[in-house]
Amino acid sequence: MQIQLDSEQQQQEFGAQLGSLLPAVAKGGFVIYLQGDLGAGKTTLVRGMLRGLGWQKAVKSPTYTIMEPYELDVISLYHFDLYRLADPEELDYLGLRDMVGHGVLVFEWPERGVSGLPPADLLIEIAHRQQGRELNLTSCSASGRSLLQKVSG
Repeated sequence: MQIQLDSEQQQQEFGAQLGSLLPAVAKGGFVIYLQGDLGAGKTTLVRGMLRGLGWQKAVKSPTYTIMEPYELDVISLYHFDLYRLADPEELDYLGLRDMVGHGVLVFEWPERGVSGLPPADLLIEIAHRQQGRELNLTSCSASGRSLLQKVSG
């Protein structure tokens, strides 16, 4: 599925739509890989997802902390930024294995931790366009297909 977004506001709104749908498909956990250049809006999309889940507080980029947890009433979301990850084994120190299957795991820069990551349910590739961004969404599991059906339906 390909989506054109003309502004940061539209990117956050689309993220909110995704976020509002996540509890219905993430019962046994859900994994999202976000790919895109620096400044493509990966954290902007996550901020929208969190707003769609009801999070009203600040949303920090986990560039330096690697992971930011968000415990919500409906579901937990763990936002990872692997840009500064030196070795995929570092993910073990964050307790990643204990998080798999519990809530939503969102990974920015998944290619930097590929050998230590659970498989994605949804891959979102974000590309700069002359005006705005283009998102390519690919389902990688039955849960991912279910989410994309809800988005397009």
